[in-house]
Amino acid sequence: MQKTAVIDIVGLSSNLIGEHTPFLKKYSAENRLTAIVPMLPAVTTSVQSTYLTGEWPAAHGIVGNGWYDRQDAEVKFWKQSNKLVLAEKIWEKAKREDPSFTCSQMFWWYNMYTSADYSVTPRPNYLADGRKMPDCYSHPAELRDELQERLGTFPLFQFWGPGANIKSTQWIADASMLTDDKYDPTLTLIYLPHLDYCLQKFGPDFQLIAGELRELDRVVEQLVNFYKKKKAGILLLSEYGIAPVSKPIHLNRLFREQGLLQIRVERGLELLDPGASRAFAVADHQVAHIYINDPSATGKVREILEKTPGVEEILDKVGQAARHIDHERSGDFVVSAAPGYWWTYYFWLDDKLAPDYARVVDIHKKPGYDPVEMFMTSKLRAAYKLLRKKAGFRYVMDVIPLDATLIKGSHGSTNTSAGYWPVLIDDYKTGTKTGTDQGPIQATEVFGRIWNTLHRS
Repeated sequence: MQKTAVIDIVGLSSNLIGEHTPFLKKYSAENRLTAIVPMLPAVTTSVQSTYLTGEWPAAHGIVGNGWYDRQDAEVKFWKQSNKLVLAEKIWEKAKREDPSFTCSQMFWWYNMYTSADYSVTPRPNYLADGRKMPDCYSHPAELRDELQERLGTFPLFQFWGPGANIKSTQWIADASMLTDDKYDPTLTLIYLPHLDYCLQKFGPDFQLIAGELRELDRVVEQLVNFYKKKKAGILLLSEYGIAPVSKPIHLNRLFREQGLLQIRVERGLELLDPGASRAFAVADHQVAHIYINDPSATGKVREILEKTPGVEEILDKVGQAARHIDHERSGDFVVSAAPGYWWTYYFWLDDKLAPDYARVVDIHKKPGYDPVEMFMTSKLRAAYKLLRKKAGFRYVMDVIPLDATLIKGSHGSTNTSAGYWPVLIDDYKTGTKTGTDQGPIQATEVFGRIWNTLHRS
């Protein structure tokens, strides 16, 4: 099979390709750029799973970055086992056809216990004293040690949180090239997260993100030149575009005011108790799953949603089936936000009673996605906390604000203008029969584009 590299440039859309991305501008003009119709939900883990299986969430089961586990009665976000993806992956199909086929999965999600041959993914060490130490997980295990010896410890705190920057994306790119030199896999999947940070913080404001675009453009150029020398087929793609937002909606607060949420008070702070709640929302950018434990509350939940500004689409199980997201993991309702709106996970009515995890970066404890983790209340406070850490004292890095209006960009909904759609750029030259752009494709068709590149003669 043809050696192939698939480079996932998170958040890339056609409106971003221009003067601040000179390499991408030239490369997309010389090759084939195709828009991808946003799928529901247009979020990381769902879209990646669709690209790699050719199936919709209704089949592969990844209905969002997180969902409510009805058996455990817990909301679970950002799990990592590849066994959660319930459909055949592209490398599994390729191995059946060609036993010599190998795959390197570099930071695409669900990257632990995968059947891919080589994989690296973020995995901090959680120490007994409560500290979280940067690290990563790999298969084979020794690859982690070799990469960190060559490149330094994986920069976890530059991968997500207030300190997120180009350093993590560059580390991933460098690790991908080193892994390729070592193992020469047939297919390499590379995840470049950099644009996710600035676009959610600032939206598509070129005065604020121009430098970030240039940094990302240089990393992409390095990777493309590397794989060109390897004579690999190259596909650049994105999972979603990020559109402007300014109106956060707190669905769980609305449900709480109507007596649907169960709240526990521990140490004077409030916690959401999803298993005891009549109904609650699992917020994920511009999509939320609404889980109803008390069927008699279904009508009331729908009424609340119908009256809430910013709720654009309410899908029951029949509606979900039509949109290919009906699965046992999906909510009783799936709701999408109108342009300009997005959902928070917030459930407290008084910030003084917010749970302790609300003010820290903690993607696993929060019962929903929290982009405000990219901001901090005070650099001085953060510096003080770091001094306590270095001195060996206990500390809590509680520096995350509770102001959702800080967020200026979001994604997840399918109702967005074409300039914010995700894109696929493959190295078929324009002006040729194979390079002719036939217009937008569905997310499920990306699988075929990768498959065709692998079989290019």
